[in-house]
Amino acid sequence: MAIVSFVDLTPAEYELYFRGLQPGDRFITPRVRVKSAVLSRYKVKGITQRSLLPQIAADWALKTTEEKEAWSAAGAECSLNGYRLYVKDKAARIKNGLPGDSTPSLLHQVWAGNIHIESPASSIKIVQLHPRNYYLYKKVYGTKSQYEPQLVTEDLALPFVLGCNYKSNLSAAGPNPSAKIYAQFWYSYQGVNLHHDLEIPLDYSTDWKTASATLTSLETILIAYNLFIEIVDLRGDIYFDKIRAEHSGQNWARDPYMQDMNQSFTKQWYQIPKHWAPVVMPDGANYDSMYPT
Repeated sequence: MAIVSFVDLTPAEYELYFRGLQPGDRFITPRVRVKSAVLSRYKVKGITQRSLLPQIAADWALKTTEEKEAWSAAGAECSLNGYRLYVKDKAARIKNGLPGDSTPSLLHQVWAGNIHIESPASSIKIVQLHPRNYYLYKKVYGTKSQYEPQLVTEDLALPFVLGCNYKSNLSAAGPNPSAKIYAQFWYSYQGVNLHHDLEIPLDYSTDWKTASATLTSLETILIAYNLFIEIVDLRGDIYFDKIRAEHSGQNWARDPYMQDMNQSFTKQWYQIPKHWAPVVMPDGANYDSMYPT
């Protein structure tokens, strides 16, 4: 195989070159590979046979206007139209072996973050880091599958709104049970570094509900903050969706719709912080995204 470090193309050659070739890994072992622009009839047949879209589209066509409007209202909560949300939800149900359709909800859509605690564990604590500067995993606009690291500068400003939608089924497993999600602010006051917590106490047993808390002022200079979910002396399950860390006119929570709560980044993405990282996670405790039933 020829090893090429640089290719200088004329405008006429450029179009021909990228008509049949495309870049492979752009970071670790850069290379050029053949572009599969035209699929054979055999491959097209295989794709269509495996696709769930024909079945899901047929089910959608049978929906009443009221049902479609309910899916549209739920989709607006996660920046999707009603049909796209239905496709995601129905595909997830089929892959999980669940019959029928779910009821569209304004409080959770398709995936939810799940924390599960069983014996011998009775506690867990996870964190989402929010320094002033960090990298995000962003799709390259105009491409099908390319991503790139994007540097973000998060200038913290008040008011700050912390919120989430959650469902819980927890039971006491110790003398001091507690469950909470909180933002811990790092600030400087008279030359001393201090912390302030904005907390949302979580019910131990409840159906889906919304909870929020607001920090409007702090007599000091804010530096940064981190988000924590902490459960102590409890066992069972708790689900989260639509995490909110709102300030400066936008939601800064990463993966707010819990598409992949436990996603980590390696190799060329090593500088991107994990969505949620363990602080305290004994045997018997775990967390991940799942389809809530």
